[in-house]
Amino acid sequence: MADTKVLQHKEEIEDGAGKTKLTAEQKAAESERIVKGVAAQLSIPISKVKSAVGLLDEGNTIPFIARYRKEMTGELDENDLRSIEEKLQYMRNLEERKREVIRLIDEQGKLTDELQASINGSVKLQEVEDLYRPYRQKRKTRASVAKERGLEPLADWLWSQPRQGEPLGEAARYIDADKGVATAEDALQGAMDIIAENIADDAAIRAWIRKFTFDQALLKTEAKNASEETVYEMYYSYQEPVRKLPPHRILAINRAEREDVLRVSFDIPADRIHEHITRKLLRHGTAQPIRDILIAVIEDSYKRLIAPSIEREVRGELTEKAEEHAISIFSVNLRNLLLQPPVRGNIVLGVDPAFRTGCKLAVIDDTGKLLEVAVSYPTPPNNRVAEAEKLINGLIDKYKVELIVIGNGTASRETEQFIADLIGKRKAAGSGAELKYIIVNEAGASVYSASKLAQEEFPALDVAERSAVSIARRLQDPLAELVKIEPKAIGVGQYQHDVSQKRLDETLGGVVESAVNHVGVDVNTASASLLSYVAGINATIAKNIVKYREENGRFAKRTQLQKVPRLGAKSYEQCIGFLRIPEAANPLDRTPIHPESYDVVDKLFDELKLDLKQLGTEELKASLSQVDAAATAPALGVGVPTLRDIVDSLLKPGRDPREELPPPIFHTDVLGIEDLTPGMELQGTVRNVIDFGAFIDIGIKNDGLVHISQISDKFVKHPMEVVSVGDNVTVWVLTVDQKKGRVGLTMRKPS
Repeated sequence: MADTKVLQHKEEIEDGAGKTKLTAEQKAAESERIVKGVAAQLSIPISKVKSAVGLLDEGNTIPFIARYRKEMTGELDENDLRSIEEKLQYMRNLEERKREVIRLIDEQGKLTDELQASINGSVKLQEVEDLYRPYRQKRKTRASVAKERGLEPLADWLWSQPRQGEPLGEAARYIDADKGVATAEDALQGAMDIIAENIADDAAIRAWIRKFTFDQALLKTEAKNASEETVYEMYYSYQEPVRKLPPHRILAINRAEREDVLRVSFDIPADRIHEHITRKLLRHGTAQPIRDILIAVIEDSYKRLIAPSIEREVRGELTEKAEEHAISIFSVNLRNLLLQPPVRGNIVLGVDPAFRTGCKLAVIDDTGKLLEVAVSYPTPPNNRVAEAEKLINGLIDKYKVELIVIGNGTASRETEQFIADLIGKRKAAGSGAELKYIIVNEAGASVYSASKLAQEEFPALDVAERSAVSIARRLQDPLAELVKIEPKAIGVGQYQHDVSQKRLDETLGGVVESAVNHVGVDVNTASASLLSYVAGINATIAKNIVKYREENGRFAKRTQLQKVPRLGAKSYEQCIGFLRIPEAANPLDRTPIHPESYDVVDKLFDELKLDLKQLGTEELKASLSQVDAAATAPALGVGVPTLRDIVDSLLKPGRDPREELPPPIFHTDVLGIEDLTPGMELQGTVRNVIDFGAFIDIGIKNDGLVHISQISDKFVKHPMEVVSVGDNVTVWVLTVDQKKGRVGLTMRKPS
C-alpha cells in the first residue's frame, strides 16, 4: 500500500466517534511540530515555512503569496509554496491519524507508554499503520478462528520458547471436538497460525522486510502469450532490480499487466528474510522440537502473510512514485505549452483535417473573432482538389489570410501536402508570397468542441467547425484557448491515463493557474474559462465578471470589479493584481502592480520628480533604471522585493512575458519521410519531452525521436535539462524506417 493512500485503509468501524479534541496549548504545540517537520523535510528555513503556512491558512492563494507577499515568505517561489502546501496537508493528516490510532488502541485497553511514544514519533503514515496493525479489527482469518477455539494459550506457550516440552503433548490438552479441535495436530496448527499472524503484524519486522524487498528484489515479467505481437514485447521475458526501475517502465509494466499481457512477480532471496526473522525473534536454548515448529511458522508467516502484503505495498509505492514523476513531467510540458508565444496581428485560417467528412475551415480575425466557416474535400476518398483550391483561395483573398493553421490529427499530412501545393501555386502566380502555414497539436480540440462551453460560444456550428476555430486560435493565443480544455486532454505527457486522475487534475489545475497568473489577464477580453484560473476567482465569479461586462460595458478601472456580484474583499485582494485594463485612465491599472502599492509608486515618482503620464518613455526608463531598491525601499515604507517588482513593472508596462520567447517555425513547403537521409540537417519544434527523449516536429507525418543519449554531447540525466516543449531546435537525421514511419534524430552535431 502506498504511503499517502494509507488513510483510505481505515475500517468502517472507525467512524471517528469520540475523536480526540485538543486544547489550545496542544494545538499550538502540534502546529509548531508540523511546521518544523515540513521545514526539515523540504530543507526550507522554519521562519519561511511558518509565514507561508500562516498565509495559506488565512485563505491566500499561492500565486498571490508568491507575487505580492515576498517579504513575508523570504521570496519563496510557487514551487516551494506548493510543496509546503502538499507537505502541510500530509503532516496534518499524519497527526490526525496518530490521534485516532492512539484513541482506538486505548479503547481496547492495550495502549502502553512505549507504544504511544512510537506512534507519536512516526514520521510516515505507513509507520503509524504498521504499529496499529496488530490492534486493527480484522476479517475472519485462520488466526482469529484459532483464537475463537481457545488456542491462544497454546500459542503463548510455544512463543515463550521453553527449554523443555513436547509440543503435541501440550497441544493434546486443547482437544475439544465442540470447538472444532479434533486432534492435537489441529490444536498445534491453530497455535502456529496465531503466531504466524503475530509475526506478520510486527511493525519492526515489516519495516525491515519492506526495505529489504526494495533493495534486493528483482521484478520479473513474462508474457502470457509469447506469440502475440504487442507493444510490450521487450517485457515478455524481463527482469530488473526493483530499486533501479525507472518510472516510465513501472507504468508500462502496470498497463501491460492490466491488459492481461504480462505476469508480474518478485524474485526475492527468501532464505535471508527467514534468517533475519529467526535471528530477531528466536532465543538460543529453546527445546529443539519447539524451535523447529517456530522456524516453520516463520517460513509460513513470510510466504503466506508477509510476502504478498509487502509485495503489494512495494508495487503500490513504486506506482505512486512513478505516477508522481509522470505527473511532474506532464506539468512541466503543459506549462511550457501554455506559455508559448502568441502570434498576434494576423488573419488566420484554421483547418481541422479529415478524410471522408472533409476538412473543416474557420477564418478568424486578429482578435480571434470568427469570420466564416466552410468545408472542403481535398483528401481521399473524395479528392475534390480543384474545388477545394477554389474555395480556400476565395477565403484567403476575401479576408487577406496570412497564416494557415493545420491540426495534427487524422489526414493532417495529406492536408499539409495540399496546402503546401496551394501555396506554391499562389507563389508561382505572384499572389501568395507572404502566405505560410504551420501544424499545431490539436490534442483536446475535440473535447472542447463538444463541450457545453463551445456550444454556448458557437451554438450554430457543428463540432468539427468549432474544432477548426479552436485550432486557429491556438496559434493566436495558446494560453487563452487551451484553458478551455481539461488540462489532461492536452496530451503532452507520458502515461497520463495510467496515473491517479484526481491527483493529475489537481496538479495540472495548479499549473494552468500558475501560467495564467504569470501572464496576467485582460479583464475586458478574457473568457470566463480564462478568468476562472485567476487567483481568487472561481467559476461563478468568472461568469459574473463576464456578465457584468456584457451588461455595463468594458471595465474602465480596476476598482469597478468591486461591484461584481460575489467578488468580495478577499477575492478582490487576491485577483486584482493579475487583472489588466490596457485602456484604463490610470496607467497602473495596466500593470501587474497591486493597488495596495499604488501609494508606493506615487512616493517613488515624487522622489524622482516623474509623472505617471511618462510611463513607457525613455526618460522614465532611464530614471527608474538608476533606482537602488535596497537603499530606496526603507524610505518608501516597502520591502525590497516588492520595490524591485514595482520598478520592473514600470520599466515594461503591458509586457507579455511570452513575447520574449522565439516564435514558432512556419512552413511554405512539405517534407516527406522519403525525402530524409541520414546526416540531413533540419529545424524542428519540440512537441513532447519524456523520460527517454524528446519528440520533434520536423514537418513529416510522425514526429522524430531524439533519444536521451542523442540530446547533448554531455551526460544528461533527463531530457528536460536541455529541451522544453515549444523549443525550436536544430537536429540531424540518424535513422529512417519508412516501413514503420519512424525517424531517429540527434541534436549532437555530426563531426
